[in-house]
Amino acid sequence: MSVQLVTAKIADVELKEDKPSDGAPLVSAAMAEPDNNSAAPPLSQAIKGLPASAMKRSEPAQRPREVGEGAGSPEGAVSEAPRTVKKQIQFADQKREFNKRPTKIGRRSLSRSISQSSTDSYSSDSSDDETSPRDKQQKNSKGSSDFCVKNIKQAEFGRREIEIAEQEMPALMALRKRAQGEKPLAGAKIVGCTHITAQTAVLIETLGALGAQCRWAACNIYSTLNEVAAALAESGFPVFSWKGESEDDFWWCIDRCVNVEGWQPNMILDDGGDLTHWIYKKYPNMFKKIKGIVEESVTGVHRLYQLSKAGKLCVPAMNVNDSVTKQKFDNLYCCRESILDGLKRTTDMMFGGKQVVVCGYGEVGKGCCAALKAMGSIVYVTEIDPICALQACMDGFRLVKLNEVIRQVDIVITCTGNKNVVTREHLDRMKNGCIVCNMGHSNTEIDVASLRTPELTWERVRSQVDHVIWPDGKRIVLLAEGRLLNLSCSTVPTFVLSITATTQALALIELYNAPEGRYKQDVYLLPKKMDEYVASLHLPTFDAHLTELSDEQAKYLGLNKNGPFKPNYYRY
Repeated sequence: MSVQLVTAKIADVELKEDKPSDGAPLVSAAMAEPDNNSAAPPLSQAIKGLPASAMKRSEPAQRPREVGEGAGSPEGAVSEAPRTVKKQIQFADQKREFNKRPTKIGRRSLSRSISQSSTDSYSSDSSDDETSPRDKQQKNSKGSSDFCVKNIKQAEFGRREIEIAEQEMPALMALRKRAQGEKPLAGAKIVGCTHITAQTAVLIETLGALGAQCRWAACNIYSTLNEVAAALAESGFPVFSWKGESEDDFWWCIDRCVNVEGWQPNMILDDGGDLTHWIYKKYPNMFKKIKGIVEESVTGVHRLYQLSKAGKLCVPAMNVNDSVTKQKFDNLYCCRESILDGLKRTTDMMFGGKQVVVCGYGEVGKGCCAALKAMGSIVYVTEIDPICALQACMDGFRLVKLNEVIRQVDIVITCTGNKNVVTREHLDRMKNGCIVCNMGHSNTEIDVASLRTPELTWERVRSQVDHVIWPDGKRIVLLAEGRLLNLSCSTVPTFVLSITATTQALALIELYNAPEGRYKQDVYLLPKKMDEYVASLHLPTFDAHLTELSDEQAKYLGLNKNGPFKPNYYRY
């Protein structure tokens, strides 16, 4: 009896039916051989059969740091600093205001609006209305109220941002155009918990175009772009998110996505594991009916492996975080650019000559160190892994323990995925004016909870920037309350996110269409062919032309001319 493969056809591609010779299941996602002379290569090459067991492993490629099972849970919630009322940016009248010749008062008011918008997006406290979105009654133009966003009237501005992002996400747009006819995700009910940005909106709308029903919440209380969330809600996607949620709001939004009468999710797209953890704990019967989980963060993947080891993972999961396209592009190149953007927007500081310590030298840490070194900063690195530590030394960075430099550095950046990397003892010893921020996923890397004590004073400087003041007058600058800096305080390069988003979409298609038994209740890596395919879709943007192997060369190397070109154990 043959194994039925995915029936979706993308453009001129027809997925083939195969029977594994050794009884192991095959990978079914259809990939293409890139056409270097075409702006949008066809999806014309099916992935050759790799046994699912070849993709599975019991440990992640990068040794995960210890992350508490309850990371980000309500029990360990950190109380939020008091919110301040901000001035409203009058979007509707903005053009008219610029066309007027302002009075002196008008100039001051306009100047303040411009100054605020230079550090905050439209979504960053753009309304005087401090009413919680949970207490508002809002409807979109179609009459639907199945959403909860800051202000549905911002949808027009969010739509413009999404349209800009689409221009920088060529592979995802190509996938949408070519696959929407076949609807490979028809019948899929995807519940997602990721950063809600313009780039994520392109992914969500692509999943919708491929036939999926989607409900979405944010994985970070500060990273949501309110206007983008409004645009998605206006388009009919149930979105429950706004910038500046409380911890209670965060879990309420996730629950509103999941707990819907007559709607049973069958796929999860997660970033950090909070959504997976919530369904597993609160709705165990629902969790058992999930067909697959796609996870893209170190923290979330580690939590999946913990469930797998304990024998509690009852659904197959795809580890996108350790895919080459995520590690080498999103984690490295994205963070290399966004670390500078986040620090500059929040502190207006100059980097030349500053002493910086970066905790962790994985792909995120490598990106941060490279950017700061190029700007003239003196960079120190802390590491627990001797291999990463040696890489840091060979790249010209001094390897230290945090205690050795904590009194002298100007900036402390965490990039580990661990907990309590920067403790209260470290914070007490920092110099006056030291900037503290996190580029890992979870807000557990910096012990922010230890700063919520009566003897310390919190002073809000601007959105996502707090002074924490000691009794002797010393103060540190804490960014985003210890949460993810780049997505809370700045933006990230759209093109890089196109690579990750395309990988996520293909992983969802693969898991959803896989026949029963192909993937067992474990965590799997993406097939190498899928990584290569995603990369090939982005090459035409650079007018890049791949060299093709001759038959003789392919035979000499023992490769298929169309890939995969590297074994699974290859380290790029």
